[in-house]
Amino acid sequence: MHLAFLLLAIATLAGCLAAGVEVSLGARRLVRLEDVPPIRGEDAPFISVVIPACNEERSIAGALRSVLAQDYPRFEVITIDDRSTDSTGAILDSMAAAGPPLRVIHIRELPGGWLGKTHAMQKGGESAAGSLILFTDADVVMDSSVLRRASAWMESNRLDHLAIGPRVQVGGFLSNAFLAVFAILFVLHTKPWKVCDPKSSHHIGIGAFNMVRATAWREAGGHRPIAMRPDDDMRLGKLMKRHGFRQEFVIGSRLLLVVWYHSFAEMRNGLMKNLFAGTDYRVPVIVAGCVFQIVFLVWPFVAAAIAGGSVRAVNIAVVASLLGLFAANAGMPGIRRWWSLALPIGALTGVYLMVRATARTLIRGGIDWRGTHYRLEELKANGGDDVR
Repeated sequence: MHLAFLLLAIATLAGCLAAGVEVSLGARRLVRLEDVPPIRGEDAPFISVVIPACNEERSIAGALRSVLAQDYPRFEVITIDDRSTDSTGAILDSMAAAGPPLRVIHIRELPGGWLGKTHAMQKGGESAAGSLILFTDADVVMDSSVLRRASAWMESNRLDHLAIGPRVQVGGFLSNAFLAVFAILFVLHTKPWKVCDPKSSHHIGIGAFNMVRATAWREAGGHRPIAMRPDDDMRLGKLMKRHGFRQEFVIGSRLLLVVWYHSFAEMRNGLMKNLFAGTDYRVPVIVAGCVFQIVFLVWPFVAAAIAGGSVRAVNIAVVASLLGLFAANAGMPGIRRWWSLALPIGALTGVYLMVRATARTLIRGGIDWRGTHYRLEELKANGGDDVR
């Protein structure tokens, strides 16, 4: 038994060191948005900013003001009130009364075969007049230079899709602990420094900032191929990559902010629609993910505390390498490094959320999102590998 635990610790250490080197080297290849010179006014393409909103009365005004304050010469803002039951629609109408560049689309009914958000983005994209379309969320606050810098990078590199990672804020101890783990696993899974390689299958999409070339988005079918995907941001990235379009990721944590969830209760409820969907509704993948987090992110901390001899020594090294891996990654999503001390708690929180999301979806036969029930059979029919 001692030998088995020792071999596990050695294998975990080797994996952590390899991952740490990859993340450190990969992160150096990524560009920060604040380092991109803003585009000149005469070279600026017309941009359509599409913002879907459903019951966003708490955040929509502040987010929208930051978009309208962009130091950009030619843009329009299309907000889609997706069947809101709070004051979102009234807030949007009030702000739109001031005139261009803001206009509002009100959706009263959801057609079959669509999630509310993907349908709203499709409607917004169909109404867009810009040669570039930015799909963003109703809780994203932007620095006034974001559109100038993002369009400059799009044009100078002849990109079809640009995803920008914001600084992410969440409320509560468990939420922050989970965010620390989620950020590491997300980076290790997507490898954002590889998405620019047309030969790589790696792809990425960020709900806070997905900018696409309008011609490419329409050629790919818009959001129709991913109409029933709760993880629409990543699936849009996959869709664009599968069609051979040029894609890149830029770090925007100093110029973009999203308050993801205000409390752990909000996070728990909000992620019920995403976590199982991210595995294409495959229970074995959920089980494997839970085992991975317990074995590689929780057990080393336990073993470093209670084991003895060489097993303890190697696991102490594993813990140190995990903390180093977190430190190498923390700058991308703008997470404070000291949250790495809560990594095992964050991993256990992740296991709880994954199990809960899976069980809830299976028991209810689907997901409930913004007052609408979507059947599991419909969700599975719009799976991951059919995005071509």
